[in-house]
Amino acid sequence: MRSFRTVSSVLWIWLASAGCGSAAQSSPPPPAQSPAPATTTGTQAPASGTDTVAVVDGEPVTRAALDHAVAPQIAKLDEQAYDIRRQQLDSIISDRLVAAEAKRRGVTPDALIVQEVTGKVAPVTTEDVDKFVAANRSRLRTDPATILPQIKAYLENQRTTERHDAFLAELKAKAKVEVLLKAPVRYRASIDLTDVPVRGPANAAVTIVEFSDFHCPYCRSVQATLTQLLAKYPTQVRLVYKHFPLDDRHPQARRVAEASWCAQRQNKFWEFHDAVYASTPDGSESMISGLATKAGLDMKAFGECLSSGKASSMVQTQIDEGGHYGVDGTPGFFVNGRFLSGAVPLATFTQVVDEELETAKTVR
Repeated sequence: MRSFRTVSSVLWIWLASAGCGSAAQSSPPPPAQSPAPATTTGTQAPASGTDTVAVVDGEPVTRAALDHAVAPQIAKLDEQAYDIRRQQLDSIISDRLVAAEAKRRGVTPDALIVQEVTGKVAPVTTEDVDKFVAANRSRLRTDPATILPQIKAYLENQRTTERHDAFLAELKAKAKVEVLLKAPVRYRASIDLTDVPVRGPANAAVTIVEFSDFHCPYCRSVQATLTQLLAKYPTQVRLVYKHFPLDDRHPQARRVAEASWCAQRQNKFWEFHDAVYASTPDGSESMISGLATKAGLDMKAFGECLSSGKASSMVQTQIDEGGHYGVDGTPGFFVNGRFLSGAVPLATFTQVVDEELETAKTVR
C-alpha cells in the first residue's frame, strides 16, 4: 500500500534549518568530573549497578560511573529505537484499518485509498505555488523559479498526507485501537547551574537552559520568542544562558562569549547580552569595547578579566558540557533537563513548559 508519510527531502534544500549546526564540535568527552554536578534542573538516568567493569592501577571503574558518562548517548539511542518501533507500529495499525475497511466495502486497499484519499485532494494551482513562494521566500536557498515543479509536488504530497491522516482518524474513531507500546523513561540532563546568568525568579518551577552562539542568526531570532515566553510565565519560568560558540561557522563568536563572561563578573551579563544582539555580528576588539561601554562596565576590570584567560576556560567548559549532553548546533535548550534543538517556536516551548508545570503539580 502506498504511504503518504514521506515528505520530499528537497524541502530541506529549499528551506533554511532552524539552527546553526556544527560538525566540528559534536560528541566531545564528558565534563571532567566523576560525580554528577550540583544542579537545580533535571536528573541523571539511574545507574545500573556498582559492579566493576575495569581496573586501572588498582582503582576500579564501576558500571555506575560508566553509565553516568554515557547516559545522554544511550538515552538518545533508546529514543531513536522507540521512534522506529512507533512509526512501524503506526504503519501496521493503519494498514490493518484500511484493509478491514476495504474488505467491508468489497474493494482492494489501493482502490479504497484512491476513493477516500487521492480522489478527494484538491489539485495544486499556480496561485497555491505563488502563495507558498511568497510566504517562504526569505527561507528559500535557491531561485524559486528553478524549483516550481518540486514546490508543486511538495504541496501535492502535503495535501495528500493531510487527507490520508484525516481518513485514518475516521477509521480509528470507528475501530478499537489500543497502543500498548511504552515510551522509554524521558532522560533529563543534569546541567550545572553554578554561577550562571539567570533571568526570572530563583524559585521558578521550570528552568530553561539555553546553549547559544552570539553570532548565530537563529540564536538572534529566538530571543524574541524567549522574551515572549518569560512574559507569559513571569513567576513559573527562569532562563539560564550558557555558551556554545561554533568556531567553524562563527570564528569571532567565542571572543564575544568570553567578553560576556567578563561582563557577568560585574553583574552586567544581560546588559552585554542585549547589546550584542542589538548590534551586527562583530567580534573585533573595537566592537567588544563599544559593547562593554554600552553595557556600563568598568573597562579596566573588564580588560583585566579578558586578559586573565579565565573567561576562555569557562567558555570551553560550557562547550564541553553542552556537547556531552547532545548539543551539536545552536540554539540548544534544556527545559528542566529535556532537550529541544534549534529555534523552536513559542507554541513548542509553551507545550513543554505546561507539561513541566503539570508534572510539578503532580509531584506536590
